[in-house]
Amino acid sequence: MSSEAPLDPDDRKIIILARSARARNSVPEGAAVRDETGRTYVAATVDLDSLKLSALQTAVAMAVAGGAQSLEAAALVTGAEEVSDSDRAAVRDLGGPDTPVLLAGPDGTLRASVTVG
Repeated sequence: MSSEAPLDPDDRKIIILARSARARNSVPEGAAVRDETGRTYVAATVDLDSLKLSALQTAVAMAVAGGAQSLEAAALVTGAEEVSDSDRAAVRDLGGPDTPVLLAGPDGTLRASVTVG
């Protein structure tokens, strides 16, 4: 994790979960979200002929399907340098504009924490 500032244990947990989903499924991205009750939802990239979702979109969809009313935080483990607009929109739709997304590299190192605005 980042040595700049210590990460909250709950935030560290969702990064670890996202990283493990990415590694377990050998996909480009892993994601995890934490809802307003503290439940976590973990997902990986979905790349089917008939359905394509980023890991973060899938995690948000799982949270909605699980009855989440809001999100406290999201984590995305990826080789990408930033959170895509479509991922930000999915998090914003459920969590609101101030929901943080923790962007981490494949090794789990925190690169940035951004709000979805």
